[in-house]
Amino acid sequence: MEDEALHIEFWDAFKRVGEATQEFPPDVLLRFYSLYKQATQENTFSHPEGEHELVSAFKINALLQVKSMTSDEAKRAYIEEANKYVKK
Repeated sequence: MEDEALHIEFWDAFKRVGEATQEFPPDVLLRFYSLYKQATQENTFSHPEGEHELVSAFKINALLQVKSMTSDEAKRAYIEEANKYVKK
């Protein structure tokens, strides 16, 4: 897939996930979170004030699972997950 086409499809998938009305299981939300972070190269982890330590641990674990992916690989995986869980 061409870089520009991949970029456009990724942001379309991101928008569909963000606008979805269904509730996602926690593991799916973590997968979306980690793939987005890896796809956009925003691999910085912050610990928002008041966030529970367990939530932080799950986020870190999710990020570690995708850390070897390139940005394009993470975008493709995000698109696949979006297509799997959100109707177009």
